[in-house]
Formats: sequence, structure tokens, C-alpha cells
Amino acid sequence: MKKVEAIIKPFKLDDVRDALARLGIQGMTITEVKGFGRQKGHTELYRGAEYVVDFIPKIKIEMIISDDLLLDTVRTIQEQAKTGKIGDGKIFVFPVEDSVRIRTGQRGEDAIS
Repeated sequence: MKKVEAIIKPFKLDDVRDALARLGIQGMTITEVKGFGRQKGHTELYRGAEYVVDFIPKIKIEMIISDDLLLDTVRTIQEQAKTGKIGDGKIFVFPVEDSVRIRTGQRGEDAIS
């Protein structure tokens, strides 16, 4: 099993979620986050005053998937989240040692399906 975390632009969430659902991904956790990378921040004008926005709003998607879905999942996120501009985001993959469904006690891949 693998944990996939993707940081994407907020307006790409529906495209990514719908494409992952077509792949058979049954669950994910979505969190509104803020951060910056190469994009850094930017300057905005509000009521005539200029101010710096250091942290850019992003969406973090987290999911635990079986190993056989990993390549398709990463490819799908990359294709759907890409705008071709700086700040499109990142995808991280981590090994998952075990999982437990609290209600039933199922373990491993049985707990995530």
C-alpha cells in the first residue's frame, strides 16, 4: 500500500477528483492548505494599499491506495492538475506499513477497499 499526497491548485480539485473516481479510487481526504514553493508569494492591491501574500492557497489530497493503482493514480493527478504554469503543485508517495478499519478490525488492503 502507498500513501499519495498531492498539493494542487484549488480550481483543479473537481477535475482531479472525478478522474480518480473513474480509476476506482474510493476515498480521499481533502484539506485546504497554504504554502509556497518557487511561486513564492505575490503582491495584491486592496483599497489602494499594496500588500504581500506570502502563502498561496492550495488543496492537499491524501489517499491510501494499493500498489497496483500507484502509477495510474500519479499519472492521473499529474494530467488533471497540470496547467503548465508555475505553482501547479507536487505529488508525494510514501510506503504504508498497515491500515486498520476501526469499525470491523479489517487490516491491510481489506481496510482500504
